[in-house]
This record gives sequence, C-alpha cells and structure tokens, in this order.
Amino acid sequence: MVTKALIVFSSEFPKIQFQIVFGTSQELIQKLNSFELDVILTFEEIASEAHFKYRELFTSPMALVTSTETPLKNKKSIALDEVSSLPLALPSSGFSTTQFINKAFQKDNLNPKVTIEINDIPTLLELIKTGKWHTILTKTTVENENDLFAIPIKGENMTRTAMLISLKEVYEKKAVSAFLKTLMKNLE
Repeated sequence: MVTKALIVFSSEFPKIQFQIVFGTSQELIQKLNSFELDVILTFEEIASEAHFKYRELFTSPMALVTSTETPLKNKKSIALDEVSSLPLALPSSGFSTTQFINKAFQKDNLNPKVTIEINDIPTLLELIKTGKWHTILTKTTVENENDLFAIPIKGENMTRTAMLISLKEVYEKKAVSAFLKTLMKNLE
C-alpha cells in the first residue's frame, strides 16, 4: 500500500526528493516532535497528544505470521493461547505492535515462548520464512510477502488502526500534501 503510493507519487513528481525513515513508534514520534519528519505512519490507537493531527488510514487484524510450509497455514483463525505455545520471534519491545500484543498476553495471563526479539522487520520476516519461528504482526504488514501466511488472531480488540500523525500548528509542505493524497487514493 505505502510502496504502491511511493511508486505512483515518484512517477508523478520525479523531481521531488523524499526520505523514508523506519523506526519504532516512539522513535518516530520523537523525530516528529523535533521537526526531523513531516509526517509519520504508525499503529496508534489512541489520539492522545493535543499538538498532533491524527488521520486514520485503515484497520488491520492482528495475525500470527507463519511460513507457508507449516501445518498451521490451513487455519482460518487462531486463539491467543495457542499462539503463546508456539516458538515466537517478535519485533523489539519498542514497537507498538509488540507492546499491543504483550498487553493482550498479560490480560489473558499467558506466557508466550518468545525466543527472539529483533528491531528489523525485514530480517524478522526472513527468520519466519525458515519455518522455525512464528511472529505476530498486523495482517497488512505481510500481504505482499511470498512464503508467509497470516492467520488472524481471535478475540476482542485484536485489530490495529494505522494512523498518519503530523504536527497541528506546522505548515504542511505541498509535496507532503500531494503524497498524502496519493496515499489515500491507493487505499481506496
């Protein structure tokens, strides 16, 4: 979705240079607050900061991400207690998705088998493709990944909302506005 929007935008506006930065929600919010970034995309359920402008992009169910080579790939959904018994590799604790899923495990008094934490999602996905581990991400994160299968996790509140966050009182550059329009079009 974002990749498609980037391709469309750069072909429409080939002279505009932009920088894409990956990081945890905390890191990105910090960079936004210090004017290092114009806008961030993150899974942030609560619009809590008065000086931010929040725009909902889409929602996505939380999913167990597994290799297409595992017997789990035929499941239509999976319970959190079953997930907790599997060998897991998760994004580092600074990622909002990991904080979200840890709260869900705690709420159900579950102790998951987390054997690896990593702060790089592409590397995490390569580990999952081996079939030795599983991870938990939003389903949309892996929609275009070959060799991976996403199984929605059953339960209340197992959905995340992707938000665009920017600073309210800061002038939005024309290039940023144009990119956001392209992004919104590609969500339809």
